[in-house]
Amino acid sequence: MNWRAIVTTLLLIGALVSGWSVWNQRSRELAATGPTARSDYVLIGFELTALNAQGKESFTLRAPRLARDPRQKTMDVATPLFLIPPGEGAGNDAWEVRAQNGWVSADGNELRLRGDVKGISSGETGPPTTLVTNQLNVYPDARRARSPSRVVINRPGSILSGRGLELDLASKRYSFKSEVHYQYARTAR
Repeated sequence: MNWRAIVTTLLLIGALVSGWSVWNQRSRELAATGPTARSDYVLIGFELTALNAQGKESFTLRAPRLARDPRQKTMDVATPLFLIPPGEGAGNDAWEVRAQNGWVSADGNELRLRGDVKGISSGETGPPTTLVTNQLNVYPDARRARSPSRVVINRPGSILSGRGLELDLASKRYSFKSEVHYQYARTAR
């Protein structure tokens, strides 16, 4: 028997097994992934105003990009600016909240902000308040916010920091769960 015929036969069998293996692997990968997750719409450079169940403004969102998940009905937002209008009653200021990334729940009742979060109250009904953290969950209709992370709150005359923030946006009352530090900050006259 010729050695070239044996080598040719072995190479042919190897090529067939390799081709079958690649084809089999390809069909398994396609079946496993299913349909690709795509946004049902994307907004670029937009302003959106969300209304609550009573038809009043819950929040306004400005951002360069928003993508909506068609299955969960949630929205992912790049570098959002959320404008939360003043609530009803005395002592309710409007708030501006910025972050690197944002997420809006399907019903619009929860906003999750991540990365360089900064919230500023308008100061129309009391001292202006600024808060800085790396993550914040805001509930605009309930006028509440919370963060499990370290938060720094600046008000005229004071700097307060701590971990585990619970904030009432209407009254600007806040509490921390741990690591609370207070510093007097002299105000310019």
